[in-house]
Amino acid sequence: MINQFKTVLLLGALTGLFLGIGYFFGPSGLTIALIMALVMNLISYFFAHKIVLFMYRAKEADKTKYKGLYRDVKQVSELANLPMPKVYIVPTNAFNAFATGRNPKHSVVAVTEGILELLTEKELKGVIAHEISHIRNRDILIGTIAAVIAGAISYIAFMARWGAIFGGDRDRGGGNIIGLLLLGIITPIIALIIQLAISRSREYLADNTGARLIKDPDALASALIKLHDGVKQNPLKFGSESTAHMFIVCPFNMKGVMSILSTHPSVTERVKRLKAIKF
Repeated sequence: MINQFKTVLLLGALTGLFLGIGYFFGPSGLTIALIMALVMNLISYFFAHKIVLFMYRAKEADKTKYKGLYRDVKQVSELANLPMPKVYIVPTNAFNAFATGRNPKHSVVAVTEGILELLTEKELKGVIAHEISHIRNRDILIGTIAAVIAGAISYIAFMARWGAIFGGDRDRGGGNIIGLLLLGIITPIIALIIQLAISRSREYLADNTGARLIKDPDALASALIKLHDGVKQNPLKFGSESTAHMFIVCPFNMKGVMSILSTHPSVTERVKRLKAIKF
């Protein structure tokens, strides 16, 4: 119920942003923006996961080549009483994984080529359990939609900038410039809020649920340490920071103040909580 409410709020935020941009173009712009927002809402709900997979060049994994990966995903999904997700491979030597899809029947677990080389079989199973826990806990729709919305915000700001320069209501004069400046300040803040709306508590919950599914919290703890250290040496070199919250660890090298604003809780605290799990 909470995630459904968040979904409605995020789709509403997207609508508001498009209408806000449309305001700069007068009544006709407002109408066009409304139509665009409605279309974007539908696309976000039904196709957001495909957009994210396309963004990361993910391809469905070959069942013969990745037989062990399919076996682990099948075993963990059965433990979680979920339908078998589709399995995708992201062609990069970076170390990470994510889950996407609008519901358990239309879910995907994606892993990078690098993570398959880095982790042991037990550690990889811990990662898969974490991602399937996101599916089980109904986090994947809200996470995927948030990624698309946060990415759309950057495009909206770009569209407003060029619209103010070459279009818009000329009679407003300085009003357009002031509005543009406000958008330039506000839109990054909105993007940050949307990313942080994906509560860090969902990562803790997925860690806990996954560890309990496979009854091996040490495997996931060990994997998280390796992945965290791996990102420092080999961050993801493509994609968008608007999708960072979808991965098991932040795929980009966040430094200084930006690390404080990370959508992920600290790996140290995650490992500490996993070590405290007792059966």
